[in-house]
Amino acid sequence: MLRVDSATMEALEKWAADEFRSVNGQLQWIIAEALRRNRRMPARRSSLPQDGGDVPPQEEERRKED
Repeated sequence: MLRVDSATMEALEKWAADEFRSVNGQLQWIIAEALRRNRRMPARRSSLPQDGGDVPPQEEERRKED
């Protein structure tokens, strides 16, 4: 269980919807990105998110820039 205040949860839900992900999928993506950026986890080889959804266009563009 994760305890999050209502304002944070609302922002998270909107962000997840904007990215066509579930809240759970968005949290997994946020955590994986934080781990990767801090060199705590190797970069993923697959271009698909772990939740199996499509990669949103803005994420695809960001990955091309990295």
